[in-house]
Parts: sequence; structure tokens; C-alpha cells
Amino acid sequence: MEKKYISLTYDLMLKDADGKLYKYESATRERPFKFITGIGYALDLFESNVGSLAVGESFEFEIPSDKAYGEYSKENVLELDKGIFLRDGVFDDEHVKVGAIIPLSDGQQTFNATVTNITDDKVTVDLNHPLAGEDLTFKGVILESRPATQEEIDAILHPKCKGCSGGCSNGDCNGSDCNCDGDCKK
Repeated sequence: MEKKYISLTYDLMLKDADGKLYKYESATRERPFKFITGIGYALDLFESNVGSLAVGESFEFEIPSDKAYGEYSKENVLELDKGIFLRDGVFDDEHVKVGAIIPLSDGQQTFNATVTNITDDKVTVDLNHPLAGEDLTFKGVILESRPATQEEIDAILHPKCKGCSGGCSNGDCNGSDCNCDGDCKK
């Protein structure tokens, strides 16, 4: 499957309690959304809706919540012992505060969690995606659509070594720190 580099504008619209659409976020001509198809960067239905469009074409489509970020699950809201958020024996109130998005790990994976409440001994976190349970409506225009270069693909897949074409972060391009299997170009 050919990987495409796509740049576009969009307004992401959500529905309020009355079912009326309102603008949640935008990507403008000055700051477009850019991605490469087929590598998991954008939602599958987003890619399939814009992937075949030509430069200058407009689009409008909805992605239902179950095909976007899933339904909101109360089971993904956890009360954690405040003690796990200590730094040097002191609660990390600089980073762990209501509304903050913090990384949590189960030892194998890292998850982003939104802090929703803090008490004397507990921190409540929400592991749901911020858009869980939301139907997403996108309106926009395609600014650029073309085959992606290998350099662009590598830059996404191997960010530590600048796409295996700009040199690894340690400068030796032996594949040891960037997973480029030794084929970085100096």
C-alpha cells in the first residue's frame, strides 16, 4: 500500500448536550495537520475519508465514537494512592494537579491519564481518551497530497535518528540507538 503525505486544514466539531455542533479544535492553513497514511498516526476512518482526495478538495464527514476513541468507560477512572506521586518524599504538586495530563506506567506500557481529583490520600485519574464517547465531525480542505518519501516515513518511524537519513542522535549511525538496523546515512 502506497504511503501518502497529506497536509490539510480541518475544523473538528463535537456535539453539545442539545446535539448542536460546536468547534472543538482547528488546523489552519498556517498550521495544517500533516501526516503519512498507513502508519497509524491518524484514525483509520479519517485516513480513508481524506486519502483519495485531491489538492483543493473539501471534505466533511463524521466518525462515530466507537470508530474514533471508543466509548467512555467508568472503569477507566481510578483512585490511586497519593504515595505513588512522591518525588524525594514529597507529593509532586507541581505536575500532579487537577486537569494535568500525566504519564502512568504498568511496567510494560505507558498511559496518559488526566487528573480529575486530589484528596488527602488519593489521586483520581481518568485513563479515557479526552474524546472518548464523542462523535467527531471533520470539515476541511486538502492542501497537499502526494506519495511520501522514504525520508519522511523514516522520520516518523525512527524519530531518534532523524529518519535514518540525518544521522543518529549519537552520531555514529550504527543502529544501536535508533533501531535503523545500521542503515542510517551520514
